[in-house]
Amino acid sequence: MNLIVLPVILPLLFAVIMLFAWKYISLQRILNLVGSLILLIVSVLLFTTVLSDGVQSLHLGNWKAPFGIVFAADILSSVMVLISSIIAFTTALYSFSTIDNERESFGYYPLLNTLIMGINGAFLTGDVFNLYVWFEVMLISSFVLLVLGGTRNQLEGGIKYFTLNLISSAFFLAAVGLLYGLTGTLNMADLSEKIKLAGDNGLITVISIFFLISFGIKSAVFPLYFWLPSSYHTPPSPVSAIFAGLLTKVGVYSLIRMFTLVFTVNSEFLTNIILIVAVFTMVTGVFGAASQNEIRKILSFHIISQIGYMIMGLGLYSVLGIAGAVFYLIHHIIVKTNLFFIGGLIQKLQGTYELKKLGGLYKVYPIIGLLFLIPALSLAGIPPLSGFWAKFLIVKAGLELQEILVVVISLFVSLLTLFSMTKIWNEVFWKPAPKDNPEISFKHFTLSKKIMIFSPIVFLAILTVIIGFSVEEVFQIANQSANELLNPINYINKVLGRF
Repeated sequence: MNLIVLPVILPLLFAVIMLFAWKYISLQRILNLVGSLILLIVSVLLFTTVLSDGVQSLHLGNWKAPFGIVFAADILSSVMVLISSIIAFTTALYSFSTIDNERESFGYYPLLNTLIMGINGAFLTGDVFNLYVWFEVMLISSFVLLVLGGTRNQLEGGIKYFTLNLISSAFFLAAVGLLYGLTGTLNMADLSEKIKLAGDNGLITVISIFFLISFGIKSAVFPLYFWLPSSYHTPPSPVSAIFAGLLTKVGVYSLIRMFTLVFTVNSEFLTNIILIVAVFTMVTGVFGAASQNEIRKILSFHIISQIGYMIMGLGLYSVLGIAGAVFYLIHHIIVKTNLFFIGGLIQKLQGTYELKKLGGLYKVYPIIGLLFLIPALSLAGIPPLSGFWAKFLIVKAGLELQEILVVVISLFVSLLTLFSMTKIWNEVFWKPAPKDNPEISFKHFTLSKKIMIFSPIVFLAILTVIIGFSVEEVFQIANQSANELLNPINYINKVLGRF
């Protein structure tokens, strides 16, 4: 079977098997772990195949392009599938110690696999309508995961999340209809050529703005981000972590894909809009984080501010800018997921996410302090960690294009990010524990639970350090991806079956 379709088929297959094992929670846990490990191996194989052999494509049902359902994998999509598989595997490990039995009995593991299926489908589809379908798969499964357990906060956050994402879907579907009416095709590679012949630049601009609004809501950019900080702090920590790491990045991926492959007509006007949106996204996100006093709310607002950097890379619209955005995607998915993992560990130890009620953790468990500092300092852009190089690339791209104001704002946002991370460090680890706090202890953790909760945190922290010290290799991949995106002739020819 073609490797391209396996990252979609495998999660679906394991989700179905888990439904047949509905009453056997222990078996579901094992199946989830085994399935995510197999998915990771397949993703590595797909990534190495794309690197060595170039763009891969698959036409389901043997329908020739641009007809039928197309899966396509270039460097960007294969990298995203690989990173999402890493997050799926680490979340499977982390869930062993952090998901309660009640949520497990309500179908947590099948839903998790359905979510991963939707995410990978969005990364690998070569068709705009099927991108919409995969977004809907993600929306349904993520909404159920968000409200699973039925607490008041979850339901409130879930309603906001679902409502705004439905608005996004409405814009998306309207844009798809207009695009098909204008060009007669929805295959992305075919669109890339036909949209240049459509002639009606005004209508093309309107359609592109519709896509920008739809993907902007999914990405949580300014001023469409309000659903994210209202919802991401409400579910259990592994759900928050996988949402924080992956969901908004599917929106960013879609923006990069559509605005480098399809909407290249009148690109200067569009990229200027994207650049302005990026600046406001960075600033509002970081100020929102600075004003919070709960770990997951701080981290949720930082998702918004960091999305601003990725969008800035797209708005600069140079090879270095796009490479910086791709590098930032890789770095941020790993770092942000890990910070939410650590936040969940802190809550397990001290029973709260509220900074005022926390303290004294470094004295008792200094290793947790170290594990927090690695992703926290990387998020703030401290060398030599991965976040420094991601920001360095984007800042350098901005300076090359003489976008001085944008660069200065991005550096200011980085300083405020460091302030927020320092705030968490001081409150959780450095200050003395409040007198009325219970004893900080792992006594209620079995050895297997300790291994399951620490192993994904340690793994992602090591990965962050490795990326920081292997910057040249990661940059080469990001740079290759940027060149493919801005010069998509190989992608177009492969998908349309010209060679």
